[in-house]
Amino acid sequence: MEISKRVKLAEIKKIAKAAGIPAKYVEPQGRYKAKISLDFLREKLTRRKGKYILVSAITPSPLGEGKTVTTIGLSMAMNRAGEKSIVCLRQPSMGPIFGAKGVGTGGGYSRVMPSGDINLHFTGDIHAVGVAHNLASAFLDNSIFRGNRFGVDPKTIAWRRVLDINDRSLRNIKILTSGKENGPSRESGFDITVASELMAILALARDLEDMRRRLDNIVFAFTPNGKPVTARDLGVAGAMAALLKDAIKPNLVQTIEHTPCLIHTGPFANIAHGNSSIIADNMALAVSDYVVTESGFGADLGAEKFFDIKCRVSGLVPDAAVLVLTVRSLKMHSGRFKIVAGEPVDKKLFRENLDALEKGCANLERQIGNIKKFGVPVVVAINKFATDTEKELILVRKKAILAGADEAVVSELWKRGSKGGTELAKAVIKAAESKKRFGFLYPLNLSIKDKIKKIAKEMYGAGNVSYSSAANDSIALYEKLGYGKLPVCIAKTHLSFSANPAAKGAPEGFTLPVRDAHLSAGAGFITPICGTINTMPGLPANPIGTRIDIDKKGNIVGLS
Repeated sequence: MEISKRVKLAEIKKIAKAAGIPAKYVEPQGRYKAKISLDFLREKLTRRKGKYILVSAITPSPLGEGKTVTTIGLSMAMNRAGEKSIVCLRQPSMGPIFGAKGVGTGGGYSRVMPSGDINLHFTGDIHAVGVAHNLASAFLDNSIFRGNRFGVDPKTIAWRRVLDINDRSLRNIKILTSGKENGPSRESGFDITVASELMAILALARDLEDMRRRLDNIVFAFTPNGKPVTARDLGVAGAMAALLKDAIKPNLVQTIEHTPCLIHTGPFANIAHGNSSIIADNMALAVSDYVVTESGFGADLGAEKFFDIKCRVSGLVPDAAVLVLTVRSLKMHSGRFKIVAGEPVDKKLFRENLDALEKGCANLERQIGNIKKFGVPVVVAINKFATDTEKELILVRKKAILAGADEAVVSELWKRGSKGGTELAKAVIKAAESKKRFGFLYPLNLSIKDKIKKIAKEMYGAGNVSYSSAANDSIALYEKLGYGKLPVCIAKTHLSFSANPAAKGAPEGFTLPVRDAHLSAGAGFITPICGTINTMPGLPANPIGTRIDIDKKGNIVGLS
């Protein structure tokens, strides 16, 4: 926060001009943030595209490993190197902000600003998603109350309500009513707003018309005969589109060094596809040499979904990937240390321990292999802590190169801003110029189960996949209805390759349990639900929200 106070932000119109966005397309939301009209995208779609860089990570600790810091800092470092770069990020959810992980705007000298606005409410996009989603819930319940003309089987309703706060008490609820005028009782629950299919639709829509079409295709429930009941049936898609008409426009802000940053949409990667919007990426690619974007959590989740879902829809091909790690997290993956969000970190993690580090590198090696399977060059970024020793850094770099990384570079973007990423920028630029043979992990004509098996074995290291009766029934129905050619978007813990968050390193031969499968027909994918993953997180024992306040001048304090 002290760093932020010393920064003099530029007016947002100046940032837009530097990015190559004419003033007529800029819709200011105050002095330091703006929305960009979709008319700009229509004008620029035919321009030659810039290079497309994805930032991912090893399997993270609950504290994260600095992926957002690296994404922001790398874009700034490329600008310092004389290239024109724009960074594209997801919008932070308020769940983690008040919970365990904290802000989603970077840190140190690699951050986007104004941080307080971005992390709390921003331009209202998440609120718009929540209202549109819950409007659909109200329409669905009203249709049932008004005689159930579409024959909805209440037991098949998968469209729960949403709220952008971690609240475990709302995971499973019973809608209790008294009197015929209030409608029937049923089991339901709440998801966090970023898990809404509407958020995934915003992120994957190519334009306003595509968003509207996808909204029509949303499936809320089924009849007893297995017929889907859609938003088109209920007549609610148009009203949802009206509520989302501004949320589909990307948000422009700036980094601490005034690099343009487009922040748009915010799906999690453990319960959704975990990537920012195609619209924002296309805008940035039209006016810059390098676009640096990130995917959520580890490469087995966010990066796989970036390649297999987002790139399929967008038609964009990544030129290089950056894999972020910390020495601390690799030691954790030895299985000898435990990191718990909200609790002090074991001081032993910051002492030299080459044996634990080498064992933990198994996770790094698999994640490098995961990205290489898509034919994309990989540069490893070692997010350096002050306590990392030279021997540890040398060992990690050696392991990364042996595992197939094109380069491995120490990054000091947090401590030094763009100056701390000079070597990383050079390595990424070189990798992006190299030949690549990009390809998807699986063809869409595989069955749903075969696609799940492909990801489970090749990305996670699983030996087998098991299915509950509910999952078997759902998958069989989706195949019967013609949804079997959709990609899959696996929901599982982000803390392990397996469905067990305690299994660190690179476990092999385990069984991946699929307990259910959800259809996201509007977004265009099937979501297998693995293990105990849930779509409404809970607060930790010591929530970060207890530190957040305002000072006498109304400035937000405690966001870090």
